[in-house]
Amino acid sequence: MDNRAVDEDPFVDPVHPHPHPRPHLEQRQRPDEDSTLIAGRTASLTLGTDSLIVLDEGFAQRQRWSCCGLLRNESKTTHAIPFYNILWAELSQFEISIRYARPTTANVVRVSTINCPVEKPNHPRAISWVEHLLDRAYGESQRKKRIKLLVNPFGGQGKAQKWYLRDIEPIFAAARCEVDFQKTQYQGHAVEIAEKLDADAFDVIAACSGDGLPHEIINGLGKKVDARRALRTIAVVQLPCGTGNAMSWNLNGTDSPSLAALAIVKGIKTPLDLVSITQGGRRTLSFLSQAVGIIADADLATEHLRWLGSARFTYGVLIRLMRKTVYPCDLALKIEVATKAEVREHYRQALNVRSLPDNHRDGPSLQEAADEGQNLMGLPELRYGTVNEDLPEDWTLVPYDKLGNFWCGNMAFMSARNNPFPGALPNDGCMDLVTIDGDINRLKAIQCISGVETGKFFDLSHVNYRKISGYRIIPRNQKDGYISIDGERMPFEPFQAEVHRGLGTVLSKSGHVYEAPGVVSKNGESAS
Repeated sequence: MDNRAVDEDPFVDPVHPHPHPRPHLEQRQRPDEDSTLIAGRTASLTLGTDSLIVLDEGFAQRQRWSCCGLLRNESKTTHAIPFYNILWAELSQFEISIRYARPTTANVVRVSTINCPVEKPNHPRAISWVEHLLDRAYGESQRKKRIKLLVNPFGGQGKAQKWYLRDIEPIFAAARCEVDFQKTQYQGHAVEIAEKLDADAFDVIAACSGDGLPHEIINGLGKKVDARRALRTIAVVQLPCGTGNAMSWNLNGTDSPSLAALAIVKGIKTPLDLVSITQGGRRTLSFLSQAVGIIADADLATEHLRWLGSARFTYGVLIRLMRKTVYPCDLALKIEVATKAEVREHYRQALNVRSLPDNHRDGPSLQEAADEGQNLMGLPELRYGTVNEDLPEDWTLVPYDKLGNFWCGNMAFMSARNNPFPGALPNDGCMDLVTIDGDINRLKAIQCISGVETGKFFDLSHVNYRKISGYRIIPRNQKDGYISIDGERMPFEPFQAEVHRGLGTVLSKSGHVYEAPGVVSKNGESAS
């Protein structure tokens, strides 16, 4: 963030606009007298377009911090704090206290405080000004979130709790969030916690972990008697303290714990598609991805190489591509968007349409259900049945003898800089499917690896990309292998998937798109 002084006009913010402008901010005009609050004899606080402008004209006569405690011993007397970074403000008997997230490096913010004197006669106006500041700071986001926070003590090589106490907890406290802290004790513990959780007692359930804990939390909520209501009521978020941190990359745009904490404080409630996986007699919910073939092998069969870090995944993919490994299967799809050109247009339309969250969910809203006496018990019925039933009439099972990779994504980023699903949207009622033949030549194989990070993957001719609402996959000619659901290993058996539009709830920065680069740029132009 640019903290340059403003020389000519102190009401022009020295920051770039938010990457996802919000309607209530776009309508704001140039600040008027009502936007400015006098703080002491020489300082003022002004609500600018996107920032709080702190002006201290008496600074030149002092060789210490300003009366507002913000400006150091240097030449500038004006400072801008983006509204996005404002955590809280309140008026006491003698002063206004403003807490904000101050960048200390490109990937770290720390809580800082401005204390400005306010004379008694100005208190009524100051009360109104503080409320306007908080309105501008939070916009569509809920203030004082009630957070059930789960920490995986083994996450981040055992550093998750340390990161929470150092990077996350101070930001939540400064924003006046209520936090109920709990450590998970064993694998599957978060499922039990979420299943028993009173969804009305919290606004957010946060996982200080990698992507495994959000998967458990979502499936725990899915086991509740009122599963549909719970999944709509409480937002599931990730505070990145693991290896992949895909949920945070997609919704918060970062794997920095402190920046993610700020994003959650300011997060906008967003419906999220969830995917039902049926396998044998089991039903599992997936929020991230499903994989069979090279990607599943490269992820799950290289656990012994974790010391390589993220390079182990690249190594696993490269070895299998070079060997031209194939994974024969029978495959049936319910295709919704068939070509890459149609995927681009589908994405462009989603960028241009912003509507109420309940318009992005299947079924009635919570209020409509209550008004009509409907219950939202259990999970939604399966439109396409289970893997044990006959295929839907409009599905055809096709042999795929040379499958190299079957990768189905509900989010765009799978890890840092790994964006194989640039057409993915949070709640369009579709999964994004990538299939690649296993017998492609080595040049094309290398293009696949580099293309995911460079943004050219989508346009490769040998990458088949479609949007689907359901599928069935039956592995053949293998006694054992790897199936990955949200990075977790599943039995090597046939399975079926279908998407439920807006069944889940998360917090995001924009309220309607992921933070990943899309097949169409955020200004509506086709990405290249």
